[in-house]
Amino acid sequence: MGLLRSCFVRTQTWLQAGKYLNALVSDLPSRNGWSVAEHAGDRSPARAQRLLNRASWDEAAAMSQVRKYAAAGLDEAARRSRRKLMTVGALDETGQAKQGSSTAGVKRQYMGCAGRVANGINMVHLSYVREETGHALAGARQWIPAEDIADPVKSLVTGLPLDLRFRTKGQLAADILGDAYADGLAFDFICGDEVYGSCTELREYLEGRGQAYVLRVASSFMLALAGGAKMTCAQAVSKLLKAKNAWEVRSAGQGSKGERWYAWAWLATASPWHSLLVRRHLKTGELAFHYCFVPVGQAASKARLIRAAGLRWPVEESFELAKGCFGLDQCQARLYTAIARHTVLVMAALAVCAVTAAQLRDRTSTETPPPAAPDAPPPADPGLIPLTVREIRRLLAAALDQPGPAGHAARWLDWRRRHQARSRWFHQRARLARHYALVS
Repeated sequence: MGLLRSCFVRTQTWLQAGKYLNALVSDLPSRNGWSVAEHAGDRSPARAQRLLNRASWDEAAAMSQVRKYAAAGLDEAARRSRRKLMTVGALDETGQAKQGSSTAGVKRQYMGCAGRVANGINMVHLSYVREETGHALAGARQWIPAEDIADPVKSLVTGLPLDLRFRTKGQLAADILGDAYADGLAFDFICGDEVYGSCTELREYLEGRGQAYVLRVASSFMLALAGGAKMTCAQAVSKLLKAKNAWEVRSAGQGSKGERWYAWAWLATASPWHSLLVRRHLKTGELAFHYCFVPVGQAASKARLIRAAGLRWPVEESFELAKGCFGLDQCQARLYTAIARHTVLVMAALAVCAVTAAQLRDRTSTETPPPAAPDAPPPADPGLIPLTVREIRRLLAAALDQPGPAGHAARWLDWRRRHQARSRWFHQRARLARHYALVS
C-alpha cells in the first residue's frame, strides 16, 4: 500500500483502498460491496462503492506499481536459486458472469468459467511467470464489444471513456505488453492460446520488438514451408510426421501431481526464425500446435521451446487463485472504471501473496525426495510442502483480523434488512407497472 500512495489524490481514499485490500485477503465467503464494507468497519457500503465508482485515483498507475512489485519480487526469489530460469509472459482471458444489460462490456457469449453460452464480461490478462519460482497477474484490459462503444447511450450509462476504441483480444494483449515493456519488464517468451496466436497484429508487434513467442494456433493455421509449399498445420502433421522417430517424449514441466509428459515434434518453415512445435497427448492422441518465433541471436532449440510452451498453464492457476482466494469474479460493480479498479486491487492482493510464497519457497519446504520407482515404499515422514499462496493468504487473514466496533454486527443486520425491504418495494412497484401496461 505504501507503493500505491502516489496513485491516490486523498489520504482517506488511500486508507479506504487499504481496508478494501484487507477484506480481499480475509476469510469472507463472498467479497462484494456489502461484505467488504462490513469487514472494513464501515456503517454502510457507501465508502466502498465510492472507492470504485467516483473517488479520484489513477487505476492505471496503480496497476503499473503492482506489475513492477510482482516482477521485482519474483525476480529476486528466482535469483536466489542461482540457476538460469526462464521468464514467460502468459496471455489469457477470463470471464465473469453478469445478469442484465447494464454492466460495461456485458454480452451473451461463450464463458469458459461457466462452460456454456451465458451473459458475462471478459478481461484479457498477462501473467508474469518465473520458472520454478512463482507467478502473478501483471496486467489486465477489459474487452468491450464494438456495438457498446458505438452506442452513445450505452457508453454513457456504463461509464465507457469517450476516447475508447474497439480492440480485439489480441490487440488488447499488445496494449498490455506495451505497458509491461514501458515498466521495464523483460520476457524470454510470450505464450498464449489460439485467440492470440491467430492475431496477426499481435505476432507482428512481437516480431517488431524482437520478442520470442510460442503461441498456440488452430489446426487450420496456414504454414509456408520450404520450396514454396503451403499447407495447414493438420496437413503438415499428416504428411511430414508419419514416422515414429519424428516424435520425442518430453516433459512439459512439473505439475501438481508430477511431470507432464507429452510427445513432441518440431517442424521448420520457410522462415529461418519461425517453426511449428506440435504436442501430442500420450493417451488420447490429441494434437496442439504452437507457432514459434525466435529472433536472430537467441537460442532456438526444441527443448527450450517445450519449456516455454509448458509455462503457459500458470496463468490458469493465477485465475483460479484470483477468483477463489481474492474474489476477482465476485465484484458487483457495473461501471467500466469500477471493474478495472476492483481488478487492480485483486491483482495487488495476489501479488503480495505470490511474492511472499516465492521468497519463502526454499525456506519452508521439508518435502522428502519424490519416489524413484512405482513400488517405492512411502516415507515415514513426508515432510511439508512449501508455503503456498493460499496458506499465505490464510496467515495474512489471521494477522489482519480485528473485531468490529461495539454494535457493528447489529447495525449491519438492520441495514441489510432495510435495504432488502426497500428493494422489494421497488421491485413490486415495477412489476405492478408492467401488469397495468398489459391490462391496458
